[in-house]
Amino acid sequence: MVVDLLGATSVWERLVIWAPAIIVGAGIVLATLILLGRAFVATLREAGHPKWVYGSLAALVGVIVLLTWLGVELPRE
Repeated sequence: MVVDLLGATSVWERLVIWAPAIIVGAGIVLATLILLGRAFVATLREAGHPKWVYGSLAALVGVIVLLTWLGVELPRE
């Protein structure tokens, strides 16, 4: 007889079990975003023409929004 341990537990027990993994995972993601943000700010400060960087970012966001609105999907393997 196979016992389904996760099916026999309550919601609170699952939250207690998963809480450390969620906290550590969120911390890793947040640390990565902070590191990348600081690197971007340093690059922007050193750029000779920061308006070009802002314009390029705006163009990239515009292209992504346009392709999403048009319904373009990347091929999946």
